Formats: sequence, C-alpha cells, structure tokens
Amino acid sequence: MVLLLVNPETWTWANTWTVTGLGFGIVLVLLFALVFILMFFGWIMQKATAPKAPKAPQEDKPAPKASAPSAEPTDEGTKVAIAMSLAKAGDEDIAAIAYALYLAQNKKHDIPTAMISLHKHETAWNEKSVGMNNVGF
Repeated sequence: MVLLLVNPETWTWANTWTVTGLGFGIVLVLLFALVFILMFFGWIMQKATAPKAPKAPQEDKPAPKASAPSAEPTDEGTKVAIAMSLAKAGDEDIAAIAYALYLAQNKKHDIPTAMISLHKHETAWNEKSVGMNNVGF
C-alpha cells in the first residue's frame, strides 16, 4: 500500500535510507522485546519450580559410607530379582550375562581404534561405463 503512495519523481536516497533505517529499527525493537519476554517467562518458571521452605529438621542420620562396588548385591530385593531372572533364563542368556559380568569386573572393554580403513570395491555401482560423466555426446 505504501508503494502506491510513493512518487518516483520526488523519491531521493534520503528517503530510501530513512525507510531502511526504520525497518531495521523495528526489527531490533521487536527482537529485544522478544528477548525480554522470554527472560520474563524464565524468571516465572524459576519462581514456580523453586524449592519450598525446608520442613522441620529430621534426625541426624549418618551418611552411608562410599565403598567400591562389590560383585555381591547388597539389597535383598536385587538378589531376589537376579535369582528370578536367572531361573527363567536359558543357557545362552546365562552365558551372555556371565560374560558381561566377567568383562565388567575385569575392566576389559571393547575400545575402538581411531583408524579408518577404506578399500576400493569394484562393483557395478562404481563402474565408469555406467556413470553419467559424459553428458554431451
């Protein structure tokens, strides 16, 4: 609509730079407004998820001592779950579990090398006679 009101005979470079500056200014103002709106939403979400005031202090319980993981599970429920899963497992499943435990306990892992080996394979897909290298006959 604005283009219809522009008279090409009186339009100058000053008018062009004015319109360009106004457009750029409007974009910057909207960008800053969007940034502040998003920051405001973040502030609201931080207030909503902030922890509530602590309740009455509980009895002091000694912190559990950190120990190295042992091969024997300490939790009774874990022992029951392992026993039930092994009771239902077949010979191949038990062998896979035993091998995984062996690798985990002996710290042997499959460490891939950083070497990439590329070998040229002669197939019909990379034949020069099939390729479209010569477009113009």
